[in-house]
Amino acid sequence: MTQQSHPVNLPVIDLSLADGSPEERALLRSTLRAAATGVGFFQLVGHGITPAETAALTGAMRAFFTLPEADRLAVANLNSPHFRGYTRTGDERTGGSQDWRDQLDIGAELPPHVPGPGEPAYWWLEGPNQWPEALPELRSAALGWIDRLSGVAQRLLHELLASIGARPDFYDHAFAGHPHLRLKLVRYPGTAPDGAGQGVGSHKDYGFITLLLQDEVGGLQVERPDGSYLDVPPMPGAFVVNLGELLEVATEGYLKATSHRVVSPAGARERFSVPFFYNPRLDAHIEPLDFPGAGLAPGTTQDPANPLYADFGFNELKGYLRAHPEVTRRHHAALAS
Repeated sequence: MTQQSHPVNLPVIDLSLADGSPEERALLRSTLRAAATGVGFFQLVGHGITPAETAALTGAMRAFFTLPEADRLAVANLNSPHFRGYTRTGDERTGGSQDWRDQLDIGAELPPHVPGPGEPAYWWLEGPNQWPEALPELRSAALGWIDRLSGVAQRLLHELLASIGARPDFYDHAFAGHPHLRLKLVRYPGTAPDGAGQGVGSHKDYGFITLLLQDEVGGLQVERPDGSYLDVPPMPGAFVVNLGELLEVATEGYLKATSHRVVSPAGARERFSVPFFYNPRLDAHIEPLDFPGAGLAPGTTQDPANPLYADFGFNELKGYLRAHPEVTRRHHAALAS
């Protein structure tokens, strides 16, 4: 096997090179293309997010998880037909198995969109967040993070498309209006009582681009082509970036949506992470990308248990209905099948 088939570390991409010389910009795009068509994951530096901004978010996150359980359950996602709010440890599923983590799901702050006659069910995913009364600073920190990272992700997407010869703004229309931006504040509390090591099971993300902030505790793993897993050690100041299923669909597999998982930290040690999902509007239909390498694309991954849709809202709804069975039973029983 070649070194490329068994990467030892993720590539490191410096987004600040986009403001550099023609040679630096060419270097950025060549390394970005190699990462996105190879392992499908990379570490992103030069993004412009400051340590102070990061500290504000992580401080508010850690404060949330130290709130009394009653305060966290007051904003439980069981209250929300929009899948927003707090999920208790063990209540989420990946691949049908229990994930040993708890989390707060947050999205763009919008009025509830209850689907009318003839409207797709995915409009249930648009709506307001739930915020703990005891921690008002969490709202401003989280919504500010969504705003800042959406700018980083847009720029990264433009550079990514340019790196494979596509028009950088090809998908701007899909993000116009109210893109479906999501954020999770996640705590992995350690090994489950039964000894199972699934912090979150192996999966692919549904949308375009994910930017992950992880703390100093490891556990993230990326699946290699041979089915083995590559550990992703934390890199201070970097985001771990991966591509979602929609970019794989849009490029017929030329860009890679790679499976990944988190192994629970040993014992009672906690791990915190913040994934941000840069997604288009729920009603965006993702047209095939026009780029020179389209004829070389290997085709999308075929998995009968995980159909991929070009309409983003159906992809996203599929994932939430499976991941949160209690919310689904309570609010969307008719969609459970």
